[in-house]
This record gives sequence, C-alpha cells and structure tokens, in this order.
Amino acid sequence: MAAKLAGEKGGKFDLGQNSDMNVTPFVDVMLVLLIIFMVVAPLATVSIRIDLPPATPPKNLDSKPPTFISIQDSGLIYVSFGKSDIRQSSMAGLASDLPASLGVANPTEERIFIRADRHVRYRQFMDVINQLQLDGYYKIGLIAENLGT
Repeated sequence: MAAKLAGEKGGKFDLGQNSDMNVTPFVDVMLVLLIIFMVVAPLATVSIRIDLPPATPPKNLDSKPPTFISIQDSGLIYVSFGKSDIRQSSMAGLASDLPASLGVANPTEERIFIRADRHVRYRQFMDVINQLQLDGYYKIGLIAENLGT
C-alpha cells in the first residue's frame, strides 16, 4: 500500500487516490473465526449410549425362535408362541402372554421383536412399547420390511 506524496499537479500535501484494498483485517477475522469453530465443534457433539446388538448372531439363536408382537391397524395385538403358533392378546394380557411365550426363568432379559402394519397409528405403537417397559421388558427390537418403494 503506497501513497503518492508529491506529483505533477498537486502541491506538497496532495496525496491522490489509493485504490488498493486492505485485506489484513478480513484475514484476521477469518482466522479468529476458524480457531473458534475448531475449538467449539468437538464440544457440540452429543454422545448417547446405545446398546447395539453384536455383528454376529449368538450361538443359542437356533435353539429358541424369537418372540414377535404384531400390531394390526385395527388395534389387535398378537403374540407369537413358537415358530407357527400366533395368539391374540391385549394390552393387559401382554404381561402374562410374554412370559408364557418366552418360556425362560427371567423373561425380562430376553429380546422381543415388534412389527406393525403400515397404517398403525403412532399412539397405538407407543402404547405397546410403554406397556412393555412398564412390565420390565427393555430389550425391544423393531422389525421393518424393505418393500422396494
């Protein structure tokens, strides 16, 4: 950046026009913002503990079929007993039907899978999950189908 101190036209104090842009303050501000974002970005991430299933299936999976709870859009609830037996249940009946379906000493430690029709209302679905949690079942899996749409 230079200034014209003397020239042909003007007098001793005629400086003329300076058309150079001073980018130093702009670069300083950008570097400060870069440092601030580099420090703040790792602090903005939230970590939530999720109990993910293992990548390989457990060895004892073949010995007992999984337990499914099926919800129809009409509000009917079905519980699977074995591979082919499916019985109708209700919200109040889940507490007694699930231990009978699971057939183990501590049924609340087993994983339960829920599948629902496409048009089931969210409220109906969440009522079933809330009832399961009230009964002590916290290992819940959701079943989804890939329909290719």
